[in-house]
This record gives sequence, structure tokens and C-alpha cells, in this order.
Amino acid sequence: MSQTAKRFSHFLFPSIISLFVLVLVSACGSTTTTTSATPAAKGNVSVLYAGSLVSIMEHQISPAFDKATGYTFQGEGKGSIALANEITGHLRTPDIFISADPKVNGLLMGAANGNYVSWYLTLARTELVIGYNPNSKFAADFQAAASGSKPWYQVLEEPGVRLGRTDPELDPKGVSTILMFDLAQTYYNQPGLEQKILGADENASQVFPEETLVARLGAGQLDAGIFYLNEAKAAHLPYITLPDQVNQGNPAYASTYATVHWTDPKTKKVHTGAPILYTITIPSTSKNQAGAIAFVKFMLSSQGQSILQTDGVLSTPVKLTGEASVVPQQLQQYIQSS
Repeated sequence: MSQTAKRFSHFLFPSIISLFVLVLVSACGSTTTTTSATPAAKGNVSVLYAGSLVSIMEHQISPAFDKATGYTFQGEGKGSIALANEITGHLRTPDIFISADPKVNGLLMGAANGNYVSWYLTLARTELVIGYNPNSKFAADFQAAASGSKPWYQVLEEPGVRLGRTDPELDPKGVSTILMFDLAQTYYNQPGLEQKILGADENASQVFPEETLVARLGAGQLDAGIFYLNEAKAAHLPYITLPDQVNQGNPAYASTYATVHWTDPKTKKVHTGAPILYTITIPSTSKNQAGAIAFVKFMLSSQGQSILQTDGVLSTPVKLTGEASVVPQQLQQYIQSS
């Protein structure tokens, strides 16, 4: 080999080695970045949640939770009482249960109820509003009520107004609706207002499944409906706000809300008015404990709370009800000040 060839070989060989090392390092770095940006799949997390959260859970929480944790959200929304009944009836075995009424957890607590739940945390709060169809023939009256120039209950009293609400025997919002009209009777000094507008508690012309009420209003089957604030915002419905003394959304008026009651005609259970709170827990049915813990942490994180608040669910302090000793260690940070 000539001296020139030797010198060229001496120069080329280290260069090739350096290039190979550079490519290898670059490839490794690329793999590391991709892995950290997209967590590996970790299984499904089954979430039973209050039907009033359908839009938020399916369109906002689900993709954000999956992306942030690597778990896969699998949810179902219905009336909270109906969901509790499905758990006790062994029809559902969720990893997570989210209720729109703290008292519904009581249906799952204690030996007599199967010990499905031993603790729960407050997650958020909301309030009742009257959503209406902007294409309704009563739309101008509803707009006047929304602006404060006409009492909202007078619009609902007009002949022909089709009002929708949920079943008080299956959904906490149905109970809160009845209590709302009881509170309004006193607040506006309008005796008999509830009976005049709602009729019977189980008025078949007004009561519909929670998960279908928004769609019925949008389809023009109803002129107005009683919704949570977050439902109206998520569905982009125009709505009428109600005074805090009536809407059951302000904890400062808890004593006022507690002055009204409704008794379930079937179970004889007495429901007392209270602030509307969403709660979250991990039932004993959970098959993916790690995924359930990750979901609770996500919902209580700044990202989860921001999603809820953007869509009209209001923040509230996290408080524990139940046995602190059985709350998973990874969640103890949320109950220290409860």
C-alpha cells in the first residue's frame, strides 16, 4: 500500500467509527425522548361517573388522562343512584365511582350495603341552572328571564312550555330540582310553585334519563330543562342563572338548603337539601388499583381541575369522608388537611 493510501486509511477509519457512534447515540436519545413523551400502555381504568359529566369526561378528561398516564379511560355516565344500584346489583365492577351527591356513597358504605365504599373525597361543586332551547317559541321569554326583566318561574308557568328534568329516584339532580322549587317558593314568596310547575314528583311528561336530557332539548323535544351549570356550558346551551339561595351551589348557604326535604316514596329515605358536590372514590370492586389511584391523582391535579373549571365545574376544598386509614398511601397527601 502506498504512503498516500495509508494516510487516507488512517484518516478515514476513525471518522467512520465516530460517525457510527454519533448515529448510535442519536438513535438512543431519540428513543428515550419518545418513551418519556408517550407513557407505555398500563391497562384500562373503568370509571362510573355522574351522567352530568358525560361531555367533560369523554371529550376532555379521557384523552388528557390517557396521554398523561399511559392508562386507558373507559367510562360510563348515568344517574348516580342508578350507578350505585348497578354496583350493588353486581352489574358493574368499576375502578372509580364519581357521584353528583355525597349521600349516594352511603348506599355503598357499611356491611349492610356490601362495604363497596369506605371513603370518598370531594372533587368539585356545581349549581342548578335553567337551560333553554334558543329556537323554542318561548325563547324570547326565556331571554327576558335570563336578563332579569321577567321572573323565570313565570315563564315556566306559561301554558305549553315543555320542561325536562331527571328522575329523583335515580338521579341526585332530580332530587335537587324538587328541592330547588321548594327553596324558590320561600325565596320568591310563591306558595304552591313546585306543584304548579312540576306537578307530580314522577311526572312522566317531564322526567327523562339524565344522559338524554341535553339531546332532547337540542332536538326541540323540550323548551327548557333543569341542568347543572357545567352541563349547560358543555352543550353550549343558553341558560338562566338562579340566586345562590335557590341554586344549591354555594356552600355558604348550606343552612338555607337544609330547610327543605324530599322523601323517596319507594325507599322512604328523606333527602335534605345541601350544596351540590361531586365526589370520587375507589370502590372495593377495583381490579386496577394502580390505575384507579392514578386517575384520582389526575382529577385532583392542577391539570384535571383546570379541565373541570374550564367547562363550568367549580372548585371546592378536598375533604375526606370515611376511613382515612384505608385511603391509599399515594392519596394521603390530599387528606392531610381534610
